[in-house]
Order: sequence, then structure tokens, then C-alpha cells
Amino acid sequence: MADRKQTVKLIANNKKAYFDYFIEEKYEAGIELFGTEVKSLRMGKCSLKESFIRIERGEVFVYGMHISPYEKGNIFNKDPLRARRLLMHKREIMKLSGELAQKGYTLVPLSIYFKGSLVKVEIGLAKGKKLYDKRESLAKKDQRREAEKEFKIRNLS
Repeated sequence: MADRKQTVKLIANNKKAYFDYFIEEKYEAGIELFGTEVKSLRMGKCSLKESFIRIERGEVFVYGMHISPYEKGNIFNKDPLRARRLLMHKREIMKLSGELAQKGYTLVPLSIYFKGSLVKVEIGLAKGKKLYDKRESLAKKDQRREAEKEFKIRNLS
């Protein structure tokens, strides 16, 4: 059973995090969910846009992650924006809290996905970008887009 390759199915991606932050390290964490939330995630109804992560009392929580209520969930549906606990090893949490004590570091969720039948969240230890860094990112993106367009035109001729 352990030798089978687990399939990874992406549910949601946080593109804004890559634009607003330099991602130093990435970690994988489980997430504590209720049944109707998992069903909603299977339908791809999740947003990480305004979400952030905090460490409180030795536990990791994600705030602002919007999981739409399940249509057939009626009374079992939970608040779509409730704080959800992330499941990580104690030593990882201690390491992260030590890194967060340094000036300028923060934790952001990068993506949420299914790994086999489990829901996982990829979180990043990030340092905020300044305005000029964001402009630089946009310029590189534009250059890459132009180069791809030019390459495409050359190959068609």
C-alpha cells in the first residue's frame, strides 16, 4: 500500500502570495475539516486569496480561507470563513515560530490539494516584497510573455 504512488489533485492556488512575497521555504500540512467541507473541496469550491496563517498556543491556524457551504449539507454546514487548524509536527511548529520571530517573516498558504484521499495545504515561509520588487516581477512576467509570443510567431513562419 505504501509503494503506490499517491495522486495529487490541485484544488486551489494562491497566485497572489507569489506576487506579494518572496517564498523562502515550503511546508506541507494536513488540515482539520468537517465532512461537508471535504465534499465542497471535492467540487473545487475554495479560495485562498485573502487567507493567512498564525501560530497560537503551539498550534497552527489558517484564517480567511473560504470554503463554500456544501449545497446538500443543510444543518451540517460550518461557517465558510472559520479558522481551521493545520496539522503539523511539533518540531516543525517550533522551527516556524522561531523563524517568525525574525523581523519581516510571515506564513502564507500557497495551495490546497488532495494527496490521495487526504486534504493537504502547502504553506510558505515568506518575506514581504516592496513595491519596486513587485514592479520587477511584473516586468519579468511581461518579458517572458513577449519572448513566448515571439517564439510562437517565429515557429509558425
